[in-house]
Amino acid sequence: MARTVTMIPQKINPLTHQPHDTLVKRKVAAYARVSTDLEEQQTSYEAQVRYYTEYIKKNPEWEFVKVYTDEGISATSTKHREGFNSMIEDALAGKIDLIVTKSVSRFARNTVDSLSTIRLLKEHNVECWFEKENIFTFDGKGELLISIMSSLAQEESRSISENVTWGQRRRFAEGKVSMPYSSFLGYKRGENGEPVVVPEEAEIVRYIYRSFLEGQTSSRIAKALTMKGIPSPAGKEKWYSTTVESILTNEKYMGAALLQKTFTADFLTKRKQKNNGEVPQYYVNESHEAIIPPDEFEDVQIEMARRKEIGRSYSGNALFSAKIVCNECGHYFGAKVWHSTSKYRRVIWQCNGKFKYETHCSTPHFYEDEIKDRFITAFNQFFQNKELVLEACKMAIAQLSNTDSIEEKVNILTEELEMILIEKRDYVLNHIRDEINQSEFDRKCTEFDERYNEKAETYNRLQEKLVQRQSRAEFLQKFYSRVESVTGTIDFFDAALWRTLIEKATVHHDGRIIFKFLDGTEIEA
Repeated sequence: MARTVTMIPQKINPLTHQPHDTLVKRKVAAYARVSTDLEEQQTSYEAQVRYYTEYIKKNPEWEFVKVYTDEGISATSTKHREGFNSMIEDALAGKIDLIVTKSVSRFARNTVDSLSTIRLLKEHNVECWFEKENIFTFDGKGELLISIMSSLAQEESRSISENVTWGQRRRFAEGKVSMPYSSFLGYKRGENGEPVVVPEEAEIVRYIYRSFLEGQTSSRIAKALTMKGIPSPAGKEKWYSTTVESILTNEKYMGAALLQKTFTADFLTKRKQKNNGEVPQYYVNESHEAIIPPDEFEDVQIEMARRKEIGRSYSGNALFSAKIVCNECGHYFGAKVWHSTSKYRRVIWQCNGKFKYETHCSTPHFYEDEIKDRFITAFNQFFQNKELVLEACKMAIAQLSNTDSIEEKVNILTEELEMILIEKRDYVLNHIRDEINQSEFDRKCTEFDERYNEKAETYNRLQEKLVQRQSRAEFLQKFYSRVESVTGTIDFFDAALWRTLIEKATVHHDGRIIFKFLDGTEIEA
């Protein structure tokens, strides 16, 4: 018998999953987006919404769902596009059969995001149509064309990002300063684009610096500003210690600017990264009007570094906090109030650990005026040797700055670490190709790891030593500048000198106080 073949006609529509003779409208949505908030872009955005609403509704085979939108958002990543993400959620929930959008670049400029999203939709029987390129994703050639178009769009994003970055770095190189004025306390944009001081806000900045140098912590300053009802730089009711600290460490308040503190590490995700030397930085001195004098700014940085060394022990109760130490138990002296409710009220400074142990400390207490008088005596003795102190400082700074031998060791270790990694990689590759006993393989890999960890530990210690030497050199340089600026002995207590020159004052049982200056000099008073 002759073989016969009978074709059974298609009965189910692959798009609707319904019989061919069943009229089922496709649920259709559109996606519209513009990447900036400019007025001309806003017009384009509104036109897109109106166009797709009318376009879908006039097709008798389509049922209009919604036009999903995003305004002022870049397409390089779909992560923060609320309209887009809402549309995808609805599509996966079965509320949409077809998504219409203007072009591939409107959908996404990231090839990975674009293709992964389209494939996810495809798995849930949701088709996309890109009008400009006339691409249907259920078409056999659709995915190839989308891949090509998305790659081109991604390169366009890269080009735009590089052009923007180049423009910014050109401005940095020319010393042009810009600030986030909407959330930057103390300055506003002037008519010529340069920063201009806002007097009432500048007073708040000065209050923060003054309070910090008077012994207050950033947390207490934040609490005080909140209690006063002063809005934060971002316009919030509550202040946080991190906000205060950012103001205290921002060089722009002394009229200078360090440009390019961060850079865009990935043009697709727009991820910002702290600049640790990966790209050039530019320091512009006297770039704009200062709110805080440079010497006061430096005093704050020295005091901040000192408090960090102290750690959690610093309470910020007063000027002498965490600077007066008991020689017997090692605790700091704290302020105590005597006769707080009577006319004989007095504030004394006493060892905080005096009564903590079975044997009480025998160090005496002091009135503030006594401590101030002792400091005046110690400083004047210190000043008599000013030239010797400055010379010793210069020598110490030069010695700390000379890190050639350490850097040479770091470079050697870097090469050795790389060689160990190469050796291990080659060994593993040989193991893949050849038959090697597993226990021998594990032993050898452990040996590589131990060698690497030993070298890495030494490398990290040297790097830490470099940072410590650099920090100490900067610290002494500031100390040197402060001592050099003093022109003579003093006959009154100078709080600024106390803050910036004294590391600690140690109290002995017989009432002696030994003042240790930041350069290491110790003077008994």
